[in-house]
Amino acid sequence: MRRWLLEGLQADSRQVDQGPHRKHPWWQVMCLTGLDYFSTLGYQPGIAALAAGALSPVATLLLVTLTLLGALPIYRRVAVESPYGQGSIAMLEKLAPQWWGKLFVLALLGFAATDFIITMTLSAADATAHILENPFVPDFLHGRQVLVTLVLLGLLGAVFLRGFSEAIGIAVLLVAVYLVLNAIVVAVAVLHVLERPHVVVDWQRLLSSGYSSPMAMIGLSLLAMPKLALGMSGFETGVAVMPLVKGDLGGRIKGTKRLLTVAALIMSVFLILSSFATTMLIPAKEFEEGGKASGRALAYLAHGFLGDWFGTLYDVSTIAILWFAGASAMAGLLNLVPRYLPRYGMAPDWTRAVRPLVLVFTLIAFAITVIFDADVETQGGAYATGVLVLFMSANVAVALAARRRRQRRLFLAFAAIGVVLAYTLVANVIERPDGVKIASFFIVAIVATSLISRATRSTELRVTEVHLDPQAERFVQDACGEIHLIANEPHERDQTEYTEKRRETWLNHRLGSKDPTIFVEVTVPDASEFETELRVVGEERYGHRVLRVEGSTVPNALAALLLYLRDRTGRVPHIYFHWAEGNPIAAMLRYLALGGGDVPPLTREVLRQAEPDPLRRPHVHVG
Repeated sequence: MRRWLLEGLQADSRQVDQGPHRKHPWWQVMCLTGLDYFSTLGYQPGIAALAAGALSPVATLLLVTLTLLGALPIYRRVAVESPYGQGSIAMLEKLAPQWWGKLFVLALLGFAATDFIITMTLSAADATAHILENPFVPDFLHGRQVLVTLVLLGLLGAVFLRGFSEAIGIAVLLVAVYLVLNAIVVAVAVLHVLERPHVVVDWQRLLSSGYSSPMAMIGLSLLAMPKLALGMSGFETGVAVMPLVKGDLGGRIKGTKRLLTVAALIMSVFLILSSFATTMLIPAKEFEEGGKASGRALAYLAHGFLGDWFGTLYDVSTIAILWFAGASAMAGLLNLVPRYLPRYGMAPDWTRAVRPLVLVFTLIAFAITVIFDADVETQGGAYATGVLVLFMSANVAVALAARRRRQRRLFLAFAAIGVVLAYTLVANVIERPDGVKIASFFIVAIVATSLISRATRSTELRVTEVHLDPQAERFVQDACGEIHLIANEPHERDQTEYTEKRRETWLNHRLGSKDPTIFVEVTVPDASEFETELRVVGEERYGHRVLRVEGSTVPNALAALLLYLRDRTGRVPHIYFHWAEGNPIAAMLRYLALGGGDVPPLTREVLRQAEPDPLRRPHVHVG
């Protein structure tokens, strides 16, 4: 079971960047990300009608404008800046140094988790609603929406336990069928509108009598925009699954930009036409809760104009794509999480494998479904919040990138888009604060579990490679016999410091003057890093040989250097410390946060875990 679960474990971060071994054409990956994006057609026209009423087509047109002129340019730029699928989070990570940067990324991952997990649960719950509202469904299933939703989520998890390729194959089939059926329904609906020009005239009269001017219509439509934000989902997923796109790095970027553009154009056409047709042909009362078009406006038209058999076929297609819409979210999580948490040391190594993560995410989705009673409306606010926060983070990232390159016009354009997105986000949070509450829960859970994981893994050997410069190489070769290292915390680095340290070592350890010794000094530029490569620089100072090292923690760097010297020379090296003063608990906390602390026992513990054979373990002397 362990071997099956960890199959395909990617222990090397470079493997993680490249993603799964099997790649796919951009249009197939578009179908995977389009599951989330295109599936919103199942409920977006109804949401627009409830939010904007007769202004639904106007509000939808503004949404499409924001999509094509805002979200699409932003994420095309993100695809160029972050080609390994880290998304806008990686771009923002560079802005905040050390621990602040890590915590900032964890907070953004909390919003990403909100977006992706709620995508899974919301889509499955909406698929359940379509199942239970179909006239051919047996009566015994009515009232069992939680059970049906859990079954759908379990089936989704089972597909991903099989593998990515199976998920993409299903996605291509579902998206192709769903778009064809939607094209038929929308075309028939538009023809009915053209055959009844009076409905358009009545709509125009309603607008002219209810609103004083076109500007008033646009203003009120803008107020309804936050509720329509679900119609922009799928862009963050599109860049998160970039490693699945076939081709070299340039080809991957080109393919991702193409899939984002094609998906946005397809969706824009469907949104405009469906919103226009449903507003013209469906009575307003039917959009309300309990109405026949509530959450299923296009399904209502399919049953009404094409009959129950075609309507049922459309329902089955809608149910299937809504059920599998969580696949794009699952793919996004499976590509996003291994790029951050294991690299920070804030998750076990098994999180680099797909199947354990699938089980974890599926269980979380189960819990969210039970907590929210599989209700679509209550999860909509959280979904919109996650989408808008990720949009905002992407917008900030690309705006700052444009500013660094002194692209003033581009920076001003992204700044203007940011104002619109900020308004939409704030309005959504004020009206539906549940999204922030759920995101806060995810953020607290991610930060807490990440810090606990980091603490439990603190004594692992976290050095990937050791590189010696020519001077350091000469010191090692000249040692010939046993190597004796004196650990020195660098201060002034003058003659007095080294002389006093050599005298202290003789007093504490009786290390004679004839024994060849090398000082070793470790500095920690960034204690928040988990895995590092050691670069060892040799120096001659006042007749003493010194090895200078930079690492994420002092004990780990020393332990890695000792093991490297043992393997290089074939002799077990010695290292000499003096006991540190102070409280050991405080020293341990300093080690976790700053990479220092009580170095001798921690160095020995790292060596003990890395080398189980005491006879081959480097000697640690403390006096």
